[in-house]
Amino acid sequence: MNALVISGGGSKGAYAGGLAEYLLNGCGKEYELFIGTSTGGLLAPLLAAGKLAVAKKIFTSVSQKSIYKVSPFKIKKNGADDFNISMNFIGIAKLLFSNHKSFGDSTNLRGLIKKCFLKEDFDRIRNAGKKAIVTVSNLTHEKVEYKSTDDCEYDEFCDWMWASANAVPFMSLMIKDGIEYGDGGFGASIPIQKAINESASMVDVIALRPLQKSVTTPQSKNVFQLLVKTFNFILNQGSLDDITIGQLEALNKSVDIHFYYTPRILSEQVFVFDPEQMTNWWSEGYEIGENSTPKIHCVTCMKSNM
Repeated sequence: MNALVISGGGSKGAYAGGLAEYLLNGCGKEYELFIGTSTGGLLAPLLAAGKLAVAKKIFTSVSQKSIYKVSPFKIKKNGADDFNISMNFIGIAKLLFSNHKSFGDSTNLRGLIKKCFLKEDFDRIRNAGKKAIVTVSNLTHEKVEYKSTDDCEYDEFCDWMWASANAVPFMSLMIKDGIEYGDGGFGASIPIQKAINESASMVDVIALRPLQKSVTTPQSKNVFQLLVKTFNFILNQGSLDDITIGQLEALNKSVDIHFYYTPRILSEQVFVFDPEQMTNWWSEGYEIGENSTPKIHCVTCMKSNM
């Protein structure tokens, strides 16, 4: 079974979409299993349903208003890839005074999911013998959970897609049956191990980070910027662990993995959803797919070097 795994990465999901377009259309690859975390959890079900064109339209036109009913950020665009981000004090205060448990309200994203991923798409995945899985973090019991189109009904699966992408405390906290859920990236930013445990024999991994990551970020101007920087650091470290664990698991179970990384750090501002920037990233993802060779962790090669 072939699997496509897409990591978390916020707005950088547009790059993953472009690369996936190349893999599916440019290479003609076929996958039976699609697994995603966070932004990957939004993209993977659409790809599994064959809705690449819809995914492209969404990921190249989405804006802050598409995601947030109340955004915790104020964003001023200074140039093509230059944004000034500050706190939306009034919006945050209104949410906190109304006993909202996060700094932002991302219920608009929940509506967008239902608009672009329909019941017929969910049924199409099942009828084709394919499977889409999204990763969520169970914050109450401190564990990672995986929600599949095989195990859920349509409305419930849409809830899990939403929960997977909700980077609390900047986005909404989902509470289901008294349990709090948030972004799957907190526990498994790149869910390679899950694909292998699902009996995949070949896994293509789109990791929304460069192979070698070295960055010096400017000093934080306020507590909110410091919180975002800490958030990014935790997720980046987690993604390294996921890659290492995935490689070891692949070696143990004789699974070949192809890694597709970004050519550079696309952005550290993953909560900025700018249509122009995301359109460029989609095109770049496709072009990188055409002109580069994936980092291949071939089981036969690895064993011969042991």
